[in-house]
Amino acid sequence: MSIIQKIQDQYAKVMAVIIAIALIVFVIMLAFENGGTLFRGDVTTVGKVNGEVIDYDRFRIQVEQQTMMLQQRGMGSGEAVSQQALEQAWNGEIARILLNQETGKLGIDVGKKELNDILFGSNPPQELLQAFQDPQTGRYNPALAQQQINQIKTKGTEEQKAQLNAFLEQMAFQRLAEKFDALFTTSINFPKWMIEKENAQNSLLSKISFVREPYSSIPDSTVKVTNEDIQKYIDKHKEEFKQTESRSISYVAFNAEPSAADSAQIRESLLALKPAFDSVTDVKAFLRNQGVNNYYDGYISANRIQVPMKDSIFKVGIGNIYGPYIDAGNYVLAKVVAQRNIPDTVKIRHILVGTMQMDPQTGQQIPIRDDSTAKKLADSIALAIRNGANFDSLVVKFSNDPGSVNNGGVYDGVPSGQMVPEFNDFIFTNPVGAKGVVKTDYGYHYIEILSQKGSSTGYKIAYLNKPIEASAETDMAANSQATKFAAQVKDRKSFEEAADKLQKEKGVYRSVAQDIAPTASFVPGLGASRTFVKSIYNAKLGEIVQPERVGDYYVVAIVTEVNKEGTMSVDKARFMVEPLLINQKKAELISQKIGKITTLEAVAEKLKKPIEVADSLRFSGQFAQSIGFEPKVIGAAFNKENVNKVVNEPIAGTQGVYVVRIDNLTATPVEAANVEETRKMRYMQGKQQAQYQTFQALKEAASIKDYRAKFY
Repeated sequence: MSIIQKIQDQYAKVMAVIIAIALIVFVIMLAFENGGTLFRGDVTTVGKVNGEVIDYDRFRIQVEQQTMMLQQRGMGSGEAVSQQALEQAWNGEIARILLNQETGKLGIDVGKKELNDILFGSNPPQELLQAFQDPQTGRYNPALAQQQINQIKTKGTEEQKAQLNAFLEQMAFQRLAEKFDALFTTSINFPKWMIEKENAQNSLLSKISFVREPYSSIPDSTVKVTNEDIQKYIDKHKEEFKQTESRSISYVAFNAEPSAADSAQIRESLLALKPAFDSVTDVKAFLRNQGVNNYYDGYISANRIQVPMKDSIFKVGIGNIYGPYIDAGNYVLAKVVAQRNIPDTVKIRHILVGTMQMDPQTGQQIPIRDDSTAKKLADSIALAIRNGANFDSLVVKFSNDPGSVNNGGVYDGVPSGQMVPEFNDFIFTNPVGAKGVVKTDYGYHYIEILSQKGSSTGYKIAYLNKPIEASAETDMAANSQATKFAAQVKDRKSFEEAADKLQKEKGVYRSVAQDIAPTASFVPGLGASRTFVKSIYNAKLGEIVQPERVGDYYVVAIVTEVNKEGTMSVDKARFMVEPLLINQKKAELISQKIGKITTLEAVAEKLKKPIEVADSLRFSGQFAQSIGFEPKVIGAAFNKENVNKVVNEPIAGTQGVYVVRIDNLTATPVEAANVEETRKMRYMQGKQQAQYQTFQALKEAASIKDYRAKFY
């Protein structure tokens, strides 16, 4: 025991140190797995604009609002919408900060009185205008709006206060932007002399004779462009070779799309439901049980039904089923539930006694009265109208439909299928003059049919569909192939060898995707996958990205390029610069061959080329049929000092080297052009472009740090 005790006493401190080191290493590894947050200190900064922080909590709210707006426009959901919302929120925050910074320097502000005028003045925001209408007059009630806003400020929930503050901030921002933009739009000017000079230039006609030696006359292989040549060109044109952070990959994609067997199996499973679908009486409930929740239980005119095989569907008759047929990646059975003659369009007026109303701040539906109260009020309105009450007054006083309340409750030219089914069927299956109360998800509508136009066959059609998806076996096979391929590759050489072998044996080709941004979700050639992009950025140059599902493929990739923010490397810029430098070097060789220019005939003799003529050249047209796109040649053709002379220097153009003689330069009568109208048009164009161009200029001059990839 004493020996063991001595060992414990002697090594206890050593073991404690080892354990402590192990714990530190574990914590560090954990930190790096979570994006290296341990030593970064700041884990809430999404970005910086000229040193000003974009905070994560604020930015997250902006992204959520942008997502909601896109979804309300019918753009659905998914990675593409999320990416768009992310970009819009990012650009919005950059614009907000840059505007505040610039207006702060200029002393431009929106004070409390001005903000009150925006909210409660004669031209209020649309959101307040709709929410605070006087039921007696139908006009905006600023006192009611102010009362409600003050109540939220003092007694509202934290969420309501945050929403209100965001709304007020947006109103102030819009006014601030208007003031800032006015500094530029009011200073836009196109002088009269400039328009007159342009008209005079455009009236000129030039005739030239020329000899040209195309660059194609010298093989590219005879001209050498070194890395030093390319670097010198980059150094002289750095603004043209700026790059943002990006990565490029080479990848092999293993197809996991549904096989023919998968498709046949899904078709059979849908056919198995056909007898039940054929005999069911409650179509809506049956479809809901099958996971189909978009059945429109209303009549739609034949010409407004836009589905494949619709003519064949119409022919099967009421109660019968057509299909299966394929529509947008689904097998579909279509059942004709009912049909009848209906008008093409209807004009109606209505009063909505709502049970739900959209909150202008959140865009969500909120309850405003219970069902029984709404029904009683709608019945009372119907009775009052039967007894002679004024419809227009009742619309203003009671209707909760912002889309028609300012128009006497009228909707004109309503096509079938546009309104909710209950509303739709009342106005399309009843005659002109019919009146009644109709219940929908929005509440109770008192409706009057004012007129109807046209006639066509209307159908109620139920669609039972099953998506054509890959089976587990198909998915597993593609995953297995990708996993097997990934196990064979460790670096770029082995990746390329394995990919070449796969192409020869299986016909699976290697592809590339370039310039993938750190915040991107879309990968060119593959589709959207934010997870895959993150995996690309978690790998180093030359590392393999393990199999990952992207769309209908399992993808194995290797990182082939890591581009840091700054100036392009020689290798990156080569494909852009090398053709230019090759032509430059060829131009030098051709110019040396030409030597000193005396006459056009002498140059033609040296080059063994004919003298060509280009007539009726216009200064405003950089492209001429006889010479192609050659701006330098066109410019020389209108130099008055060169008339009846040969230009004493060869002109290195886009397609070759030119020696030019200006034979004639005349002016045609200037077309009757209203200079003042042209100035006005240019001003309006400049005004429209000013806001975007100003923002772009500020953005290019700013120091912007983007850390979004750490959070999204």
